[in-house]
Amino acid sequence: MIDDPAFADVFAEGALAEAPIAGVVDGVVVSGVVDRLIVTDATVTIVDFKTGRVPRGADAVPVHHLRQMAAYVAVVAQIFPDRAVSAALLYSAGPVLHRLSGAVLERWKPGFIDAIENLPVGS
Repeated sequence: MIDDPAFADVFAEGALAEAPIAGVVDGVVVSGVVDRLIVTDATVTIVDFKTGRVPRGADAVPVHHLRQMAAYVAVVAQIFPDRAVSAALLYSAGPVLHRLSGAVLERWKPGFIDAIENLPVGS
């Protein structure tokens, strides 16, 4: 995956690896470690690595992963309020990168607080 041109931006020299994030969203402390954080002058992209079965498309991504990424986007948007924030999941079994639309993440944002408490370890 590291040498695959399709994922060049994920593994570029400037991409932050294992980037800790933390913030308060709707009165709840959210913290985590983002596998890759790609920061430019205008955008921030969050990429989390996943193992196991690869969903057939972004619409088939497990709900707990969508809620996790919605929480991460909410926190990173507070950290970088002047930049567009996006998220993607990189499934190593493919390898396949599923970019998650803002609409999908927004749909899961209201319920992300419950998901954080129930996230499986290592997700």
